[in-house]
Parts: sequence; structure tokens; C-alpha cells
Amino acid sequence: MNTNNIFSRRDFLKASGLVAGSTLMGSSIQSQTLSMVKNLGPLAKKTTVALVGTGSRGCEMWGRNLLKSYGQYLEFVGLCDINPGRLEFAKGFIEVSCPTYTDFEKMMKETKPELLIVCTVDATHHEFIIKGMEMGANILTEKPMTTDEKKIQAILDAEKRTGKHCRITFNYRYSPHRAKMWELLHAGEIGELTSVDFHWYLDTSHGADYFRRWHRLTEKSGSLWVHKASHHFDLLNWWIDSDPETVFALGSLDLYGKNGKFRGENCRTCAHTRDCEFYWDITKSSFMTKLYTNNEKYDNYLRDGCVFRNDVNIFDQMAASIKYKNGVQVSYSLTAYSPYEGYRIAFNGTKGRIDAWIQESKKMNDRSYDEIILFKNFSKREYIQVPFATSGHGGGDKLLKDQIFIQDTPDPFKQCAGSRDGALACLIGIAARQSIKTKAPVNIEDLTSIVPQEKKMYRRIL
Repeated sequence: MNTNNIFSRRDFLKASGLVAGSTLMGSSIQSQTLSMVKNLGPLAKKTTVALVGTGSRGCEMWGRNLLKSYGQYLEFVGLCDINPGRLEFAKGFIEVSCPTYTDFEKMMKETKPELLIVCTVDATHHEFIIKGMEMGANILTEKPMTTDEKKIQAILDAEKRTGKHCRITFNYRYSPHRAKMWELLHAGEIGELTSVDFHWYLDTSHGADYFRRWHRLTEKSGSLWVHKASHHFDLLNWWIDSDPETVFALGSLDLYGKNGKFRGENCRTCAHTRDCEFYWDITKSSFMTKLYTNNEKYDNYLRDGCVFRNDVNIFDQMAASIKYKNGVQVSYSLTAYSPYEGYRIAFNGTKGRIDAWIQESKKMNDRSYDEIILFKNFSKREYIQVPFATSGHGGGDKLLKDQIFIQDTPDPFKQCAGSRDGALACLIGIAARQSIKTKAPVNIEDLTSIVPQEKKMYRRIL
């Protein structure tokens, strides 16, 4: 390892825009980070990569965008999807010349990738993760890692058996304002953490979109408890620095699915487009049309499905009480039909409190930063302003990719997430589903071989 390639923690904090203070930091987070990371130099050999699942996330974040920004570090050797039309479009969109496959095992045998990126339907992640490791590849998988406790155990067993590793793309950890919260908590600014109030709001655009897609089916997505909330639960696990122990939950379907006054199969063929506030014209997006609409003939997947279809079996309103091994108590909720997108969070400690109200849409703000308020007992409050980042998912996407693909990129905030992190994030949602069904608390340790620890286990994945 070349130690000259590793910049100091102070430089990293400065590059990430995470220096504490109450004045607006004007420089670009991404541009500073990029200038420092470039000094690390290219890898001696490009990592060979295969991608399975060429939907929108596979095509964009882990396809075209990845290749454009990190092409000096990696080489795509294969693309795979069950839909040959989407696969052909993806090849052109990503701008690769590698072979394409509808047979996953054939791709793995012929291309022998060092890294497999998994972007398929959530309920199938375990199949590709396990088979990919068995066939010699390390794994980078979209969240959630998988959808139930049996699949989690199978992944953990396969990782141990093969000696390969599975990394989860928890990009929310890398968002500068969330990393700033981690820094404040771990610096002891509010003393010993005792409880967290965390409430997430999906708006009637983004939130509704989960009910158009395959995500509306628990058997495919694990429900929003797993598909969406695993992001939030991972943040909690990371912030709190302990493992979840017990979960009690409530949930209901209040607006979408069976609650609609009318319904159709999908928006394009619906007779109620003039009356439906959730009408979405997919044909206005050239990308969506070419990727999905033009290829429905292969698998009958309707990307613009009706949000009021009777087969919707996930909740749109959820709440949970979570107890952690270190004694921290969490009150969590998720609403999928809010008029705005964002979240409110408060950390309560023995010496103070941290508050933040984040609205994801910049159009709703008249400022260029996210604000965190630090309250200390018997002292004045402090306003900490973290500038908006320019890369996706609150600025986390680029920092995550830097750490994965650029050798020796530091990890001062312990943001790297492995299979244990992925499992625990999913297990909270899985436990919540079971709690709703049984009307009783569920113990995390009863679900898999993972034994919750008072202090979170951290392992850097190279």
C-alpha cells in the first residue's frame, strides 16, 4: 500500500464539507473530494465487472454513470438480464462492447468477473449473490441485500463457505449531512445517546412510484419495510453504533391499492386519466419508453402500473419501536403519501440533542445547504450548515463509488457496509413484518445466526 496516496482525516473532512461550524461553507464538496482522490492514482489493473439486472438503476447508476466516471479503474465484461430487449438497450445506453447474456451462469463461466454488481428484483438478489460468490466473484449489491431471514442466512453461509465478500451500496451513509451527524454523535457532543426519533416522508411522486412497480408486491420487494426502510435502518445502525435487538411494529394500507375509487391496469390504457391525480405519462420520458415500454412484449412488465391495483399488498403507513443492544430506543415511521419528500430526525443524549428537518427537494428550499441544530444542556444552540452536494442521493453516490473503485480511499466514518450490515438493516424490516402479523415484539437474534452486539462490528471490505 502506498501511504503517500492516503490523505489525512482533516483533509477528508474538509473535502467532504463536514467541518463543524455555523456559517455556510461555499466550496463544492464533490470538486474538492475529486481533486484529492485523483492524487491516489489509477489501479495497476482494471477490475473486471459484470452486471446482472439492467433496469433503470443498473443502466444509470451502476452502468453508464459508473463507466463514465470510473472507466480508468474498471472494465465491463458482461451484462445479463431476463429481458433481451432491455438488455440490448442497456448495452447501447451504457456504451459498452461487452457480450450480453440472458443466461447468468453462462455469463459467469465465460467472463469470470472479479466483481458482480447485482441490480435485479429484490427477492432474487440472494440467487445471484450466492451463485456469483460460488463462481469466483466478489459482490456489490443494491439494497436491500435480500428480503427474508432464510435468504439472509443463505448469503451469510455462502460468504463464509466461499471466502468471497458481499458489499451493500448504502449510499445514504455517504451523504455529507448524514456523515456530519455521525461525526457529532461520535465526538460526544450530546453525551451518551439514549433515544432517536426518526420519521421519513415519501411524497406523492416518489412514494407513489413504488406502488406502480413490482415493489407493490411483498413477495418481490419484501415491502417498503425492507426495500425502502432498510436504507433508514442502516443509517440508524450506523449512527447508533450498536445492533438492533427487539422490534415492535404497526402498519396499514391507507391510500393506495384497494383504497382507490377507480383503477386500471396501467396509466396508458386507463379510462380515468383525467380524474386521477396519480396519472403518469411514461411516454414523456424517452429513457423510460426505450427501456421499459418498448420491451413489455418480452415479459409483460408494465412500468406505469396503476397505483390502485387490487394486488397491492404492501403498507403505505408504518411505525416501529426499536430497542438496541446498547439500550438506545428508537421511534421510527414511514409515510408514503406525504406532500413533501424528506425526513425529521432527533437524537437525544444525556448532555443535549441534535435536530434536523431535511427536505429532499431543493426546489422547496430557499437556501443552498442542509441545517443541523446542536442543542447542549444549559448552553446556546448551534446551527451547523452543510452545503448541498451535486452528486445523487444527497451527495453520497460519488463518495461511495470513490471508496469502492479507487484504491486506498480512506474510510474515517466507517461507511463501508458488508453482509452483516446488509443483514441487520433488512432484519429490522423483516422483524417489523412479523410483528405486525403476530401483534407481538420480535427478537432479532431469533431470525438468523447473527447475535446482536452492544458495540457495532466493523470490517473494512477491500
